[in-house]
Amino acid sequence: MIKRLIDILASATALLILWPLLLVLVLLVRRKLGTPGFFIQTRPGKHGKPFSLYKLRTMTTQRDKRGNLLPDAQRLTRFGSFLRSTSLDELPGLWNVLKGDMSLVGPRPLLMEYLPLYSKAQARRHNVRPGLTGWAQVNGRNSLSWDEKFRLDSWYVNNRSLWLDMWILVLTVFKVLRRDGISGQGEATMTRFTGNTGGEAHD
Repeated sequence: MIKRLIDILASATALLILWPLLLVLVLLVRRKLGTPGFFIQTRPGKHGKPFSLYKLRTMTTQRDKRGNLLPDAQRLTRFGSFLRSTSLDELPGLWNVLKGDMSLVGPRPLLMEYLPLYSKAQARRHNVRPGLTGWAQVNGRNSLSWDEKFRLDSWYVNNRSLWLDMWILVLTVFKVLRRDGISGQGEATMTRFTGNTGGEAHD
């Protein structure tokens, strides 16, 4: 209950302070990348319950002659890369925190299609609300392998506490300033999880 109260107070305060910046960023995204300004996608929350995740869009909607989206690397612009590296694209997620879909700290919400691919140990990440930042994010983010990321998520679930959350938030500030672990090795974002390593990248 204390964690949830902190989430509500912190996200509400941040939204009240940062809404002018968010408005400017949305207008810039619409101007540089086109509409829509937001990236909205269904992700699994606590116990795998679906919710709509809100982010600023960082990629164009360019498609090939068959109507398929081009690879991430071709759609990710310099402006989009800037939003990702500074984590400004995550600001709309404060609304998800305020609503109760997410927490400030927790395992990052991944894709719905990954749910049947998890081992029992990996699925433990859904025992808590997903977070804007997490233990895996401050220990490598997208530069980690999937095995490493899931191991860190499980460690967080087993050892979570308010003090750990505060420490993760502090580390997040330093990680954002240093712009560490923005993408996987050789990828514009992160490789797709297929039950093991490898695959395509995703937003």
